[in-house]
Amino acid sequence: MQTLHVNGYDMAYLDIGSSTGQTPPLVCVHGSLCDFRIWSPVLGPLTRKLRVIAPSLRHFFPEHWDGQSDTYSIAQHVKDVIGFIEQLNVGPVDLMGHSRGGHISFRVAQQRPDLLRRLVLAEPGGEVDKSLHPDAPTGPSPLAARIAASAEKIAAGDIDGGLAFFMDALEGPGAWKRIPATPKQLLRDNAMTLIGQTRDKRPPFSKADAQSIKMPTLFIGGANTKGMLPIVLHALAANVPDARTVMIPNTTHPMFEQAPVAYSEAVLDFLTA
Repeated sequence: MQTLHVNGYDMAYLDIGSSTGQTPPLVCVHGSLCDFRIWSPVLGPLTRKLRVIAPSLRHFFPEHWDGQSDTYSIAQHVKDVIGFIEQLNVGPVDLMGHSRGGHISFRVAQQRPDLLRRLVLAEPGGEVDKSLHPDAPTGPSPLAARIAASAEKIAAGDIDGGLAFFMDALEGPGAWKRIPATPKQLLRDNAMTLIGQTRDKRPPFSKADAQSIKMPTLFIGGANTKGMLPIVLHALAANVPDARTVMIPNTTHPMFEQAPVAYSEAVLDFLTA
């Protein structure tokens, strides 16, 4: 593990493998309740051909945050990822984000296209407005209400209860009980960040947002994912100018954990073509 001092914060990261030919480093941005360890299932396959750099975002493991400061937000994390890539000083990179990390990566691509060569978005989190999806709901998202309820339990000291409520809402009843011990501990290590996420105030994606992404973009989804995530993915993919989509069979939202070989092949095919 290494660190880079970015915007007044020491960002921990893993740096594995080496760049070959014309393919730049791949920077990987994790999602909610995760950290750089979440990419472990695909590090082996990806680093056979790529240099992979996986940071932990502000307030995630290895920090043990108390959830109290106002420095956790989509906007802050976008600023931090931009600063992190700048400090790497390796030229344009490829950027991959999953879930909330996909939303962050999308906003980085909007704000600083000069820093990126290609973009990979694995079921980016967020909502869409009516310019992207005529039936898009108005008002607070149902997921935001679930995050708030989970965060309330976590703040009261019921870590497992809050995580179970969140994971069952995302992946279906019984999801928390099905998670093995090691990834369950990773979620516990980052549980307090869910308190910060109640203050994210992320704007919905619009058609203009999608059309502003100019670099080649790969959207990856779990073929069996339910709810808003596949709606967001397909709405964005239909409007990003240079986009392609791969659905990983027999997987849901954590598709790179469930099918690491198939996921890695899709990423490598896109980045090394």
